[in-house]
Amino acid sequence: MIERALLIPSISMFFLLVAGCTTMGTGYGTTAAGTNPVHFHWTSSDGVSGTMYATLADGSVYAGTYFQITDNTTVDTLGPLWDGWGPGWGFGGWDDWDTGSDFVTHYSGRVVANLADHEGKHIRCKFQLVHPSNGMAGGGQGDCQLPDGKTIDTSFLGAS
Repeated sequence: MIERALLIPSISMFFLLVAGCTTMGTGYGTTAAGTNPVHFHWTSSDGVSGTMYATLADGSVYAGTYFQITDNTTVDTLGPLWDGWGPGWGFGGWDDWDTGSDFVTHYSGRVVANLADHEGKHIRCKFQLVHPSNGMAGGGQGDCQLPDGKTIDTSFLGAS
């Protein structure tokens, strides 16, 4: 009986610790003209990847996965980024990547994301982190390409 009483708090503590590892934050973006605001929300349980949502000014919502590039990132891990775009789309300014090799071998504080709406339209994004060791929770900025080809400048505040 005593063993069961000790086990229950231990299980509860485990779930509290696991739940405590999830971070979340928000961001925003606009077109170069300062119009068409986009609101972002992200969550992560491992600090290097997670789920991101973008809500456009017209109310449409895009969701998908984001990845922080680290020395442990394999090209296979980044596979979901090609959905809707075809393999090998350029990262614009990040042309030093060799996507034909097995590993991305440098840590850069870069984050990439591919978000889709319910109709299959995609937004692709790239961000540079302010504090890479903190992941998205450390804040950052970058840009995203909308389905119509327009680009939005983005900014993410550090998570609280």
